[in-house]
Amino acid sequence: MARIKPFKGVRPPKELVEQVESRPYDVLDSDEARAEAGDNKKSLYHIIKPEINFPEGTSEYDPRVYESGAEQFLKFQEQGWLVQDEKENYYLYAQTMNGHTQYGFVVCCHVQDYLNNVIKKHELTRRDKEEDRMKHVRNTRANIEPVFLAYKERPVLTEIINRYAAQMPEYDFIAPIDGFGHRFWLIADEKDIAVITAEFDQMDALYIADGHHRSAAAALVGKERAEQNPRNTGDEEYNFYMAVCFPEEQLTILGYNRVVTDLNGLTPQEFLAALSADFIVEDAGTEEYAPQQSHEFSLYLEGHWYRLQARPGTFDSSDPIGVLDVDISSRLILDKLLNITDLRGDRRIDFVGGLRGMRELKRRVDSGEMKAALALYPVTMQQIIAIADAGRIMPPKATWFEPKLRSGLVIHKLDDRPV
Repeated sequence: MARIKPFKGVRPPKELVEQVESRPYDVLDSDEARAEAGDNKKSLYHIIKPEINFPEGTSEYDPRVYESGAEQFLKFQEQGWLVQDEKENYYLYAQTMNGHTQYGFVVCCHVQDYLNNVIKKHELTRRDKEEDRMKHVRNTRANIEPVFLAYKERPVLTEIINRYAAQMPEYDFIAPIDGFGHRFWLIADEKDIAVITAEFDQMDALYIADGHHRSAAAALVGKERAEQNPRNTGDEEYNFYMAVCFPEEQLTILGYNRVVTDLNGLTPQEFLAALSADFIVEDAGTEEYAPQQSHEFSLYLEGHWYRLQARPGTFDSSDPIGVLDVDISSRLILDKLLNITDLRGDRRIDFVGGLRGMRELKRRVDSGEMKAALALYPVTMQQIIAIADAGRIMPPKATWFEPKLRSGLVIHKLDDRPV
């Protein structure tokens, strides 16, 4: 059973939301954050990328940087750029990309659900990245950015979504850069709040779609706080962390593609010949060609696109990991032919995800930066759920969710201390 609760969100006044909101901390580097913030003192980047408050070159892991994030969070509240709601609410958040809209409930999940695997994972986390986010949560005493979760659809929740979506939203704006739409509603009605809580209580599991490090950090800080309080009851605010929960069938997962610097000593002709042992290789010409189905790959090499179809017997359809295209390509191309075995650390490989698409693969190869590109058919949410339910872990760099959640629409404080 998934335990959730409403919370007193800290959020921008309606007229300031577009000055405050930002992209998530982990989709851009310090220079990009500094450029996007510009001279806007209200930009959330001053809180989530606080190294921009220091001279260029300052490490984002400098202790002063974490302290600055907390100081900026305090400043935003003092200036009225962020204001806490007077009562506990749920919130509804809608994102629109390319005509498709997905609706998520903004809730607080219980730390124990993460620790007990009611909130299920499908990726490994790195301790250094966990510690970075833990320091940020400890210093700000808040979940500044939400985790992205999925749930299996429930008709009662769908009815609530449809009812609120027909009303005037609190926020409604088009994000810069990508042009995606974002809308946001308050769910303040006590009956609706009770129904949402009860519906989640009947769920066997929630699934992390995006934000494994944020989720781990928030849960571990909550656990720390509980252990430090001998009178902890489990109901204190720090026992919960903020998430946006979307019905899984609404989510969009895009391809997470690969580019490599060399062919491991093989000529292009030798490489294509070696591929034919495990794949049916067809020349698809010079026009961009994207994979059309599972177990089909697109290879871009020396100005040509090739269609690669995995041969029968090269994967195990009964294995939730072995059936994945990311596993097939890793085993039979990257490892077997190119000797690239460490997807996280090998500098001979890079990854192109999200909306950059086939054009970016072609550009990086044609520029001479990379020798070849490999496009994969996207993983499905059903595959992610099957892997999480089986207690398995996805291969690295397997999923790319889009659109990303905008940060700064609402924040969850871990305690009720005054500003």
